[in-house]
Amino acid sequence: MLFTKSVEYAIQAMIYLVEKDSPEPTMVNEIAQAYEIPQHFLAKIVQTLVKFQFLNAVRGRKGGVVLAKPPEEIFVNQIVEAIEGPKATEERCVIGLDYCSDEQPCPFHNQWMDIRDKIDNMLEKENLVDLAYRVMEKRKAMRRKGYPSLVGAPPQR
Repeated sequence: MLFTKSVEYAIQAMIYLVEKDSPEPTMVNEIAQAYEIPQHFLAKIVQTLVKFQFLNAVRGRKGGVVLAKPPEEIFVNQIVEAIEGPKATEERCVIGLDYCSDEQPCPFHNQWMDIRDKIDNMLEKENLVDLAYRVMEKRKAMRRKGYPSLVGAPPQR
């Protein structure tokens, strides 16, 4: 697992809103049900996404959340940083040793540095619209092959 549950849920909520593609606000409990996420947990994550201006919250009976900007302008690394905070200036050892550096590397140091850089580059280039599109394509492929539906699909319009 690459991300914390909080980050996974944040990304899933954002994908849901892109897939739903509605100008009308979506209630947090609808997203929570679709992805089987505890509603209170998702509500806290949504508050953070609103604070970082990825979502707008609309109050009232027909309230909910909507994307605050076009999904092609939202990148996965931005969502990760909003939820987990800025990247640490000093990387922790991947196997948990007290001291690990370029000068005194652990057994995985050099390989992990390459992998970490590739992951960082991927997340910086991956926008929400492309990610959501690939999730939708995966859903279609699974339906064609007779697999059960993936969680998270918004209701068909």
